[in-house]
Amino acid sequence: MKTILVTGGTGFLGSHLCIRFIAEGHRVLCLDNNYTGRLDNVESILNHENFTFLLHDIIEPIDIDEKIDQIYNMACPASPPAYQGAHAIQTTKTCVFGAINMLELAKKHNATILQASTSEVYGEPLEHPQNERYVGNVNPIGVRSCYDEGKRCAESVFFDYLRIYGINIKVVRIFNTYGANMDPNDGRVVSNFICQALRNEDLTIYGDGSQTRSFCHVDDLIEVIVRVMNSENGLTGPFNVGNPEEFTIKELAEIVLKKIKTKSKIIYKDLPLDDPTQRKPDITQVKTFFDWHPCIALEDGLNATIEYFSKICE
Repeated sequence: MKTILVTGGTGFLGSHLCIRFIAEGHRVLCLDNNYTGRLDNVESILNHENFTFLLHDIIEPIDIDEKIDQIYNMACPASPPAYQGAHAIQTTKTCVFGAINMLELAKKHNATILQASTSEVYGEPLEHPQNERYVGNVNPIGVRSCYDEGKRCAESVFFDYLRIYGINIKVVRIFNTYGANMDPNDGRVVSNFICQALRNEDLTIYGDGSQTRSFCHVDDLIEVIVRVMNSENGLTGPFNVGNPEEFTIKELAEIVLKKIKTKSKIIYKDLPLDDPTQRKPDITQVKTFFDWHPCIALEDGLNATIEYFSKICE
């Protein structure tokens, strides 16, 4: 049995990790300030003897006496409405100060630590698909830069701790992911479209809908993240994790409309500033090192996601 700390543990991805680790018989410390996370996401394990919830913001240091074996640093708002505007500085602090605080904790416990980075480190990519050698095309002063540059800085800090202190680090760059436990109001395109359709509201496409994304179901993503964490020392990454099958935003909207009986139609609004027009991961590395590829097709994953949202969106 391992003792595993999951920051952002009541959030979308963190809650799935917590539930999996409890099912596997591990001791789980779930840390979150519940800014975008919800205790409902871990309700099924809240009273489990091996589960402890810690209400804490990783911007502030934390000292945990219980021996920790692994740290999954998943804490950070991951949708534009949550990290832009008034929350921008808080987001940068979460990315950078949070990374440093968790790395210090990993150093104290000699724990392996995984950083949940993002495809946003590539910005508006000039290479397609994006592989891990590509250094990106990011606007450092744009409305999204608190998140993009915050995650880029976090990666830098992780590799500095590796070089200076020999910390065993893992870095994954997460591409668009969807599934149960998403916040229905987080502004991400899959949850937006499904909830709008369930409420008979028009599906809002920003731009002309030709921009592309690659959608990975959460079950596939969690599997590869765990494989990366449990790999041999020295396999640090960064590793792209996601589904390389590419869809336009308009195609996604049309699929959702076919699956949900709704009065909704598609409407178009202006594309937000710095919103990437293409996003597709090259996953050669994770295929090679971890024998992993996504197994859940978008059609199947959307069926399960619609079922989840139908209980909370109508």
